[in-house]
Amino acid sequence: MEDKTRSIAVQWLVPSGILAMVIIIMLFNFTTKSKLSANDAVTRNMTATAETCANKFKEQLTLLVTIGEPVAELLGDNTSLESVYAVKMARLAAKYSGAYAVFIVDSSGKGVDDTGEKISIAERDYFEEVDSAREPQYFFIADDGIDGKSAIVTSIPIDQEEGIGHLLLFYPLNNFETVVKKNDFVSWTTVALIDETGTFLIVSGTGNEWKRGENLYDVLQGGNDEVVKKMKNRIANRVSSIASVMVNDLETSLVHVPIGVNNWTIITGIPQNFVDKQMDKQWGDVRTMMIQLVVVTLVFICLIVGINIAGKVINYKKQEQLEVKADTDLLTGLNNKLATERKIKEYIAKNSKSRAMMFIVDIDNFKKINDTMGHAFGDEVLRSFGQQIGSIFRASDIIGRVGGDEFFIFLKNIVTDETVKKEAKKVENFFHDFKTGEYTKYSATASIGVAIFPEEGEDFDSLYKAADKALYKAKKRGKNQLAFYNDSWSEEK
Repeated sequence: MEDKTRSIAVQWLVPSGILAMVIIIMLFNFTTKSKLSANDAVTRNMTATAETCANKFKEQLTLLVTIGEPVAELLGDNTSLESVYAVKMARLAAKYSGAYAVFIVDSSGKGVDDTGEKISIAERDYFEEVDSAREPQYFFIADDGIDGKSAIVTSIPIDQEEGIGHLLLFYPLNNFETVVKKNDFVSWTTVALIDETGTFLIVSGTGNEWKRGENLYDVLQGGNDEVVKKMKNRIANRVSSIASVMVNDLETSLVHVPIGVNNWTIITGIPQNFVDKQMDKQWGDVRTMMIQLVVVTLVFICLIVGINIAGKVINYKKQEQLEVKADTDLLTGLNNKLATERKIKEYIAKNSKSRAMMFIVDIDNFKKINDTMGHAFGDEVLRSFGQQIGSIFRASDIIGRVGGDEFFIFLKNIVTDETVKKEAKKVENFFHDFKTGEYTKYSATASIGVAIFPEEGEDFDSLYKAADKALYKAKKRGKNQLAFYNDSWSEEK
């Protein structure tokens, strides 16, 4: 039964295990793809956020030109750049462009600001660049000459008879901070504006300790050479991209987005642990769902396998019970004729070289017992014989009722001659002591024929014939005795 149960379990566990492995592999692949998708989503989100910041920053710079160009046109020929009208126009430009200061200067660098004060930028570092500009230009200056602040200056030419003057609008760099904070950069360590050489013009944030005037490529030197090379190429070609680099021994994702002004680029430095958190948010629910699905799948498979194995075992037990009932003689509880012959034949087929003994037992004068004491008592004799004979042999031996008062006893694995004699004596003595009856004890006797396998019969039929001949000898000699097919066993006995 244990072997059968184990076989049933293996039959179900192997395919179920394979199915579980396939499902787990599929879920693992799906999880891996989901993680990659989450990574792509986070990358796209970081790039999109940086691009939004760049676009808004560009919009503010563009507004300076949008407001400044019509003002410069109105300040053209026949207008004194130091007049009250010029001052009013400067104030309007400052009010609507968001510039914190507006200068109107002539070709010599002299003019007025939006407060009406006379100014001169002839001695300032940026005057030469401003003076040479013949179309709107943006300049980054380290000292605005007003309060020593850095600024982005938008220079718009003013055409006059005496030469080219300029309208200068000063963009406040703190507006850059405002743009950054409005675009979900609060958790991003550093946001910076660099020029085409990689020099930091504006730096917002202190996480990576970037400083204005430093060069991005110098900061990245050491272990990032290949990344820097690719980054330079992409920045030069004004292409947005993201790269993983080491900054101050901290793994960082750098997103760079061109703003479309002066080859300037916005650089954002995002710590990798922040990126990882964003990824975890993106695919954390999917991961949890996958884990739950794996657990549910395994539990379901185990449940189905368990139910099926249990069902198979129960069905096998029922089948086994039915087979036992079908093989059992109802009166004696021993094997019936068909089961006895089948089991003996199966043993012979599988153990052709193993010695065994076949006994044919025939109750003496059984017809007389029925006639004189009644069929009920005759049945009691047979029932009692079945109960008592089964108790003196091994469970593996085959004992069956094959006729009305005829029985087979088949003893397996009889190794020595001494065992042959011992077992024959045991059967013979059994009938010397055999008694039955509830109130009146009746001693029934039997004639017994014995044949040895395989010496006296190599198959069931020949062995049966040999044992039957031995039985005939026992009856001919007066019954109530045991006879061997080969009388030499009796002589030695």
